[in-house]
Amino acid sequence: MLLALLELKAARGRFLLMGSVVVLVAALVGIVSGFTTGLGDDTVSALRRLPATHIAFAAGSDSDQFARGLIDDRTASGWSGEDHTEATPLGVSLTRGTTGRGVEVDLAAFGVEPGAFAAPATDTGTPLDGAAPNGVVVSRQLVNEGVRVGDTLTVDRLGITLDVVGTTGRSSYGHVPVAYVTTDTWRRIRFTVPGAKDLPADLPAQYSAMALRLPPDTGTAELAAADHRHGTTTVPLEEAFAAAPGYDGERLTMTSIQTFLFLIAPLVVGAFFAVWTVQRTPELALLRAMGASRRRLLGHTLAQAAVVVVTGTAVGAALASAVGLLVGEQVPFSLPASTLATTMAAVALVGLAGSALTLRRVTTVDPMTMLGAAR
Repeated sequence: MLLALLELKAARGRFLLMGSVVVLVAALVGIVSGFTTGLGDDTVSALRRLPATHIAFAAGSDSDQFARGLIDDRTASGWSGEDHTEATPLGVSLTRGTTGRGVEVDLAAFGVEPGAFAAPATDTGTPLDGAAPNGVVVSRQLVNEGVRVGDTLTVDRLGITLDVVGTTGRSSYGHVPVAYVTTDTWRRIRFTVPGAKDLPADLPAQYSAMALRLPPDTGTAELAAADHRHGTTTVPLEEAFAAAPGYDGERLTMTSIQTFLFLIAPLVVGAFFAVWTVQRTPELALLRAMGASRRRLLGHTLAQAAVVVVTGTAVGAALASAVGLLVGEQVPFSLPASTLATTMAAVALVGLAGSALTLRRVTTVDPMTMLGAAR
């Protein structure tokens, strides 16, 4: 170990260069991981917040179910009547609005039943109330954009006015901040023709999906039978994330980038240590001639690799965390400590795996090299 550290000191320029490469790779992997998590949260955080186990969509809506599928009132009543099941209708629509103070915002209108388990808890103000059907609870992003409790929010083109009664935590859908409204108000947003003055009673009693709380022991056959009865397709909440616009494509893109970085890291580290091993072959042969065992040479090489890779990864992790603090909430970036630790551990492992590619040359070095056998 002492000799390994002495070599690190003697060739510190080369090892610093290699360490810098590891730092940049680790930091890039951490940053990409933060954007992967952040983009995912910015796409489906409103769905993640739902205290539901499953989502039931209309049968036949295979893609973009929240936008294309519609659950009718008969289906909603059927699911609500299922034994040991909590069910509540859910509406999802993207729209725009303008406050009375002239603040223009994009919003995802989530229609929920006041008092149902899908209705959001409020941080400030009051929750949705069936007695005030024009109330709206806005997410924190809309507050950051200038929407305040007490504002009047007018839905563009439709002229529907909503009273901001409360705020809730960070919640978005398809990178658009969420505003929670009653299901009657959502139906007006979803089905009203611009310029019309339709009342909720005049509009279709339909919803985007049903949010369900099923018992943990619900079997696949039992769920399939319920779907057959109600004409729905039910998926676990996590699988419903794919119904959000762009979710699968974004995750595939970011995961592909991460995968290539994990492939690049061992190749770069392995190439460096391969060259380094070739350069120090005479020294390794001398150590063998002096009686050093293969195990000791292996430990010597792995110690050097571990110092470079682990130190570089730790600095890269700090750099990725600093980037997260720098961007704040200006961009969708999220890098929890657990995710950072797991990602950096993976980087360190693949880096050490790359250095292992050079171990065969270390163990097969010929001590006769020092006696001129190579001439």
